[in-house]
Amino acid sequence: MKSISVIGSGTMGNGIAHVFAQHGYQVSLVDIQASQLEKALATISKNMDRQVSKGSLTEDEKKAALSRISTFTSVEKGVKSADLVVEAATENMTLKLDIFRQLDQFAPESAILATNTSSISITKIAAVTKRPGQVIGMHFMNPVPVMKLVEVIRGYATTDEVTEKIMELSSNLSKEPVEVNDYPGFVANRILMPMINEAIYSLYEGVAGVSEIDTVMKLGMAHPMGPLQLADFIGLDVCLSILRVLHEGFGNPKYAPCPLLVNMVEAGYKGVKTGEGFYQYTPGSKDLKLAPRFSK
Repeated sequence: MKSISVIGSGTMGNGIAHVFAQHGYQVSLVDIQASQLEKALATISKNMDRQVSKGSLTEDEKKAALSRISTFTSVEKGVKSADLVVEAATENMTLKLDIFRQLDQFAPESAILATNTSSISITKIAAVTKRPGQVIGMHFMNPVPVMKLVEVIRGYATTDEVTEKIMELSSNLSKEPVEVNDYPGFVANRILMPMINEAIYSLYEGVAGVSEIDTVMKLGMAHPMGPLQLADFIGLDVCLSILRVLHEGFGNPKYAPCPLLVNMVEAGYKGVKTGEGFYQYTPGSKDLKLAPRFSK
C-alpha cells in the first residue's frame, strides 16, 4: 500500500495524515471545508517543527513529508487512487455510515476501508458496503504522532488477509498494533470509559473534588493524567457518546453516563476543545486551573 486517503482533517485526521506522510506514504487528506484543511496543514507543520526541535526529525525530512500530503474537498477525487482509506470523522453513527457508502462507491474495488472509530461497530459500518471483508477498524490514540498503540478491530466479516495487512502496515508506522474483536468499546474504551464515568460519579456524589480525584489516580495508580483531566482532553462529548454506545450495546446499567456528564455536554462545556470542562483552558498556557464551578 502506497496511497493513503484520510477522511476528516480534525485532531485525529491530521495526526493520522502526519504519521503516514512522515513514513513515506502519499496522503490525500479530505475534508468538506477548505479552511479546515489549511488549519490541518498548519497543525501538522507545527507538530513536525516540534519533532525537529527534539531531533527526531530533520528539516529536510519535514519538508519531504509535507510534500507528500495533498488536500481535497471532494471525497470522490480524494479516494479515487487509494490503496487504503482511513475515516476519521466525528464519532457519529449516521455520519460514518453515510461516509462509508460514499467510500464504497468511489474508492477502487481493491481498497481497504478503515475507520478510526473509538466505539462504533465495525460490523455495522461494513454492512453498508459491498466489501465487508475489506472493512476494518484502525483506532489510533491521541496524539497520533506520539502514542504507540493502534487498536486493530476485526468486523464480523473482516478477512484474515486484510487484518494481516493492517497489522503489518501499523508496524511500518512505528506503532504497536493490537488485534481485537468487534464488541462495544473494543478494549481501550470498554475499560477506560467506565473508569472516567466512575470518577465523574465520585465528583457528582461529593466523594471528593476534581483535583483530589485526579491526584489520587495520578499518585496512587501512576496514571500520567487524572481521569477528569483526561476526559477534558478526549472531549466530554466524545466520552458521553462512547458511554451511550456501551450502554446500548450491552444493556448493562453500569455503563449509564453520569448525569453530571450529560448536563455539562448539553451546556456546551466539553473540555479542552471549548476552553472549559472540569478544568479551564487558556490557549498557549500550560497552567491547569479548575473550572470556576468546581473551584469553590
